[in-house]
Amino acid sequence: MNRIIDYKNLSNEIQQWIKNYVLDNNIKTLVVGVSGGIDSAVVSTLCSKTGIPTIAIGMPLNSKPENTKLSNIQLEFLSKLNVQTIEIELSETFKSLEQNIPFLFKSELSSANSKSRLRMITLYHVASTVNGIVVGTGNKVEDFGVGFFTKYGDGGVDISPIADLYKTEVRELGRYLGVPQEIIDAVPTDGLWDDNRNDESQIGATYEELEWVMEYGMNKSIYTDKEYNTLEIYQNYNRKNKHKMVPIPIFDLKENEII
Repeated sequence: MNRIIDYKNLSNEIQQWIKNYVLDNNIKTLVVGVSGGIDSAVVSTLCSKTGIPTIAIGMPLNSKPENTKLSNIQLEFLSKLNVQTIEIELSETFKSLEQNIPFLFKSELSSANSKSRLRMITLYHVASTVNGIVVGTGNKVEDFGVGFFTKYGDGGVDISPIADLYKTEVRELGRYLGVPQEIIDAVPTDGLWDDNRNDESQIGATYEELEWVMEYGMNKSIYTDKEYNTLEIYQNYNRKNKHKMVPIPIFDLKENEII
């Protein structure tokens, strides 16, 4: 992306924004899930720098060793910044849930989403015991572009500090913040599937391509074949996942009043 950003200033502004919210709402603690990805690494690091008590939680759930390794690297990094770090193993909890659901109601997609929702429940359980809030880790492409998140899973949060930043900008902010290089270089993945699929292979386009569509591509009249393909991918995901990105529909009694 070509947006000109002063990352030192951006870091300070996000930290102040978090602190203002905490002060206005009498919050005592920030709770962040740490997956091993760049988004959660940046958000948890920003939280640590606010001076507000922060709890960072790793939640392995049938996780690939490489994902757990990256999560542990970030937790170790945060522990040096006076952050309370916890690992909560959820594999057996999820296994119990799966075993009690009739086979008729099981699918690969529902299992992946349920993993994300179990992690959300865990974060809120912790947050409710420490007068805390759950801090979101979604970026602009995922939260407002293609809707690449689980409704009431990783989309279930109280505040979203990086939801107006593109993935490439989150990565650059991570460099400024000193996030471990292994995490900056890692291929983005949600870690919810049993195979090795990553975010971009699931979507069918790179984050850089999707960012181009969001920033410039919607207003073009002539496209190359590759640009048009990316535009179609973006529009398909945006349309399909719109329900995640807009307020819940509410029946309006006044608009539907029967006289």
